[in-house]
Amino acid sequence: MAATFTDLRDRGGERARGMRRLLRRRVLAHRRLLAFLCAAAAVLVGVLATRPPAPPSDVVLVAARDLPSGTVLAAADLTEVAYADGTAPTSLDPRPLGRTLAAPLRRGEAVTDVRLVSPTLAEGYPGLAAYPVRIPDADAVALLRVGDRIDVLATDPESGEADVVLTDAPVLALPATDQSTRTEGLAGRLVVLGVPETRLADVGGVAATQFLSVVLSR
Repeated sequence: MAATFTDLRDRGGERARGMRRLLRRRVLAHRRLLAFLCAAAAVLVGVLATRPPAPPSDVVLVAARDLPSGTVLAAADLTEVAYADGTAPTSLDPRPLGRTLAAPLRRGEAVTDVRLVSPTLAEGYPGLAAYPVRIPDADAVALLRVGDRIDVLATDPESGEADVVLTDAPVLALPATDQSTRTEGLAGRLVVLGVPETRLADVGGVAATQFLSVVLSR
């Protein structure tokens, strides 16, 4: 005889009660483990609640790798380092991106104002931008003074032919040499010149491939 609706309902109720009894037995069988986990969670919450806050720190931009003088700083050149409160270097530049290095920067060294070409160097020279170039003859650079006007010659190392790259360029700054410059194997001295903004790409290309020399124009 087919099962009646009442029989089906009773069987369903028995099945549900059996599942509840099975679940209860399993919980009781693991009650010690559950109690341990609850106690451990309570201890962890207590530790986190009573742990003192992290000491204050200052985030400082430092060189992500060794950077030579003349580098125009991009995001990939820098990384962030946290210094304990009160231990960060002084005279940090707050916005170094797009600025030009006046001296080499070692990996992990903070970007301070003395490592950058000042944006005010070209003030008083309309149409000129401050641009650092490396002159291989350090002794010739030692003869220069800020404010001098010079011509810059570029000599092709293969043909030996020389061309005038800049004329009457003002010397805006003469960054001091230091140990970091010598250890990088960079010859000569860095000179920051006033270069016409329309000539920056040309001068940069020549400086990277040819031998530069200076002539005092006045």
